[in-house]
Amino acid sequence: MSSRERILGRVRRALADAPGEDVPVERGYLREHGDRSVEETVELLAENLADYRAIVHRCTAADLPATLAGMLATRGAKTVLVPPGLEPAWLADAGTEQVPDRAGSTPHELDRVDSVVTACAVAVAETGTLVLDGGPDQGRRRITLVPDHHICVVRVPDQVVSSVPQALERLDPVRPLTWISGPSATSDIELDRVEGVHGPRTLEVVLVDSQPSDDVNS
Repeated sequence: MSSRERILGRVRRALADAPGEDVPVERGYLREHGDRSVEETVELLAENLADYRAIVHRCTAADLPATLAGMLATRGAKTVLVPPGLEPAWLADAGTEQVPDRAGSTPHELDRVDSVVTACAVAVAETGTLVLDGGPDQGRRRITLVPDHHICVVRVPDQVVSSVPQALERLDPVRPLTWISGPSATSDIELDRVEGVHGPRTLEVVLVDSQPSDDVNS
């Protein structure tokens, strides 16, 4: 008997009592960890985003244009890359040149852009993760991977979920999904952290309260 036959024999014996392929396997995974209110879930998202070294801002929908304008001015950005479906009012107060997301843009052209502003598809509180799916207000994947500064706008609580399983239920798996947990970073064997190697060096997240003002004040 060859070594191959002995190994396959052991595998067959180990699988002898295994259920058939038509029997589902119950995993029993938790859909979320802990029992949190909507407000607590949003706070957890903000906490985990900051823990990943993202810069977190909070504002109302009415204050979003001024907030974005202030962020870009503080950054000293002269150009900002804009996905085709981004709300025009978001950058109405910004004094920066808006660069459209063009299919023909080269990596060198994208690298010369100071900032990019996008929305997101969903945000995961437990992991501090933003998910982009290439929608009209998010643009193609490369526009958030090449420029050095990414501002991502998250509507809360509408776009916030507790866990990854809940996020997957909202996402289309055939779309080009980009999962972002903090700015781009890597560490060598001595744990020296280097940021900006394969994506933006700076990630700023704006949590925009999508509730009507009456609800916010109540």
